[in-house]
Amino acid sequence: MAIEIIMPKLGVDMQEGEIIEWKKKEGDEVKEGEVLLEIMSDKTNMELEAEDSGVLIKIVRGDGETVPVTEIIGYLGEAGEVVEAGSANAALETATETPAQEAPQASAPEKAPVLAAVNENGKVRATPAARKLAKELGIDLFSVSGSGARGRIHKDDVAAAKASGPRVSPLARKIAEDKGLDLADVSGSGVAGKIMKRDVLSALGQEEVKETPAAVVATPEAAPEKAPAGDVEIIKMSAMRKAISKGMVNSYLTAPTFTLNYDVDMTNLMALRKQVLEPIMNKTGNKVTFTDLIGLAVVRTLMKPEHRYLNASLINDANDIEIHNFVNLGIAVGLDDGLVVPVVHGADKMSLSEFVVASKDVIKKAQTGKLKAAEMSGSTFSITNLGMFGTKSFNPIINQPNSAILGVAATVPTPVALDGEVVIRPIMALCLTIDHRLVDGMNGAKFMVDLKHILENPMELLI
Repeated sequence: MAIEIIMPKLGVDMQEGEIIEWKKKEGDEVKEGEVLLEIMSDKTNMELEAEDSGVLIKIVRGDGETVPVTEIIGYLGEAGEVVEAGSANAALETATETPAQEAPQASAPEKAPVLAAVNENGKVRATPAARKLAKELGIDLFSVSGSGARGRIHKDDVAAAKASGPRVSPLARKIAEDKGLDLADVSGSGVAGKIMKRDVLSALGQEEVKETPAAVVATPEAAPEKAPAGDVEIIKMSAMRKAISKGMVNSYLTAPTFTLNYDVDMTNLMALRKQVLEPIMNKTGNKVTFTDLIGLAVVRTLMKPEHRYLNASLINDANDIEIHNFVNLGIAVGLDDGLVVPVVHGADKMSLSEFVVASKDVIKKAQTGKLKAAEMSGSTFSITNLGMFGTKSFNPIINQPNSAILGVAATVPTPVALDGEVVIRPIMALCLTIDHRLVDGMNGAKFMVDLKHILENPMELLI
């Protein structure tokens, strides 16, 4: 029997996934554990492996398609086996046919309700308990809406169907009430046994008269002006863009925020980077960047007890505060088609060279689309750097459920007063966006003062 290949649900919030590429073609032999296809879930690319051995007998959804989670995207089976259903819904469409489709229709057929899903053999997906209760109550499982995964029917669904009584159209119910007809004695001819007007009239011994509507003279509306051909292009939003859109709207509408802006003299940090550049390159094979140094400085500052609320999250519908005694640092990485935030887990336990290796690893995976879901989750604080583009200041949006995010802007040669003289110093702008539900302005300012101190006295990073 054919085995369904479904779009997996890789996270609590995942609603759909995009098929990047099938690695096998129809007719190819597949061994258990082999990669079948590559999918994108939210912002993560993932290779989907075969759960059994067999032949890929049918591809239902192809490359580039966005598919809801748990929907069938293909079938594995034996060589020569044929899957009649051209899509995951084909069997359902066949199963929900009713006598009403064979009888003369006096009015347009109703749109079928969402019923329990069926497998390729036409058998309703239901738990044993649901089947037993349906048999006891005399309920047809084809008429029950399933609340489980892929439409599977549970016992509670059967009980709810019994409690709700027969399906009745509003017009049929009104006629029955006017005539004093007990609908329990009426058999429905609509979809899933729904009682229609024709059924009520038949039970009353009356024939349904088809009314001819009066002619209506439509006033033609002026067609809207269309843009010249080629001036408008419609592009389907990718799964990554949808995830970014959803996350940003949620963060923006959920957290009342404010942003603190500080200037940092980068003279000493630039000197330190120059000193450690070669030793760290020789030790790790990686070049230390200013993002590495700033990131580690953020980690060191967050670990001070007085700044613990900058490293916290709201939980239980924002009724409790979860304090983290560790730092998982998220680092925003811009891609051509979106933004991802890989996470350096356990950053508070790392030396500078260890942090450089860990950050380069997740950033490289982000840039090549190889991040795993676990490498994009669990951040306790995030940083985002737009300084390389000359950005002087910006208001970063918090990466929920973090309580803050640090924006790094450009380092610009700036005249400053030093010991009574005007000198040119490399000044970097930092922008800290804070969730005001967790952190007040004074506490945010104290964090920035301490962070500024470490960046201007960076030898503390090596101690």
